[in-house]
Amino acid sequence: MLYAITDIETTGGYASSNSITEIAVYIFDGQQIIDQFETLINPHQSIPRFVQSLTGITDEMVQLAPSFSDIAPRLLELLQGKVFVAHNVNFDYSFIHHQLSENGYNLQCKKLCTVRYCRKIFPKLKSYSLGNLCRHFDIPVYNRHRAGGDASATVELFKLLRKSDVNNHIQTMIGKQSGEQYLPLHLNKEDIDLLPLTPGVYYFHDAKDKIVYVGKALQLKKRVRSHFSNNKPTRQRQEFMRNIHRISYQQCGTELMASVLETIEIKRLWPKYNRAIKGYEASYGLYTFEDGNGYMRLAVDRKHKHLQAVHLFYSRHEGVTELKRLVKEFNLCNRLCFIDRSTDPVCSAEGCKGACNGKESAIAYNSRVQEAIDQLKEELPSFVIRERSYFNEKDSCILMEGGRFYGMGYVATEFNFQAKDEIRNQLQEYPEYDFVRNIIKRYALQQPDKVVWL
Repeated sequence: MLYAITDIETTGGYASSNSITEIAVYIFDGQQIIDQFETLINPHQSIPRFVQSLTGITDEMVQLAPSFSDIAPRLLELLQGKVFVAHNVNFDYSFIHHQLSENGYNLQCKKLCTVRYCRKIFPKLKSYSLGNLCRHFDIPVYNRHRAGGDASATVELFKLLRKSDVNNHIQTMIGKQSGEQYLPLHLNKEDIDLLPLTPGVYYFHDAKDKIVYVGKALQLKKRVRSHFSNNKPTRQRQEFMRNIHRISYQQCGTELMASVLETIEIKRLWPKYNRAIKGYEASYGLYTFEDGNGYMRLAVDRKHKHLQAVHLFYSRHEGVTELKRLVKEFNLCNRLCFIDRSTDPVCSAEGCKGACNGKESAIAYNSRVQEAIDQLKEELPSFVIRERSYFNEKDSCILMEGGRFYGMGYVATEFNFQAKDEIRNQLQEYPEYDFVRNIIKRYALQQPDKVVWL
């Protein structure tokens, strides 16, 4: 087996908008170096000052160097079919694969990360940076932060790792089904292997153990693995991969419970890499208040965070349409409901009994407003979605009460849904969000056999 031990220097941290400034490749057959290649590369873009300070590579040094397109055929010949070895392999590989692809070449080879390899053989070291490993193992480094110097040091480190690999970890790591080399550098494969094949919510943590992403899954292990099935060269993707250090999870009885919990957790945590939940969020509400003359007023307005709406709508038009229906059915006043905003002394509502000009008392008018509100609330459903749980011997239970999400949990299979109070005692109460409510209502329409109406 041949290994292409590689190191690169670049203009920045992600491949899609940055370029390689230097590359070194050593072909190692397990015993000795049998071929090597090293060159500066003209990136055709300015090298940032801090990168120049770190590597010593300046714009003047690369001005007459070959372009990547000039070396691409030779590079592909060196790498194709070998095991691509690098310290933090996904970084080097993403740049080389991307730039070869830009020049019409498709690199196909296995990958091996010496950081991950070293962790398996020497699991208790304080640091796995190349510089610290070289100091720890007394590996000489010449020309640090240059491709040739770092690649040469990686060769010596790789020799040491191969010699110390008494359990033959390397065969498992580069095996066809491993997938380990696609994982974020700091994430242990064992953490993923321990994930169950059940529904649930998973959390990605950063170096400070802060949750930076929340997701839901029908099968936790498969879904988490799918996050790392590609290594796109974009800035967002590379930053995401670098910042994942740990995974935690919560099992859920069903995929629906996972969807609900995912939404609640995103709202609670606002993780860095989750997009804001905007779809299906109600934007308008029907509100009631008493004016200075004692009349109850109804109004459709944008949703207020600290006011309790009688009912929520996804558009102003939907809200006004419903309010007009109530005005007509309960002989309410267009003006007191802010539908008629004209200065005409005559109310435009056919059924208005004169509340707008004092001909009808507030007590009489308010009683009909309350009837309208009561009808609206009665139309909001109360039901339970009951399903067999995937991971325990109970039934999952999600309670909607008066059109609002109350909570969820697990009940015994013989539990009889009679009184709402008894159901509540079995469940954990959660915050109520429009998005959650919509998920549950849509599911109830799609799966009516799983709905118990209360």
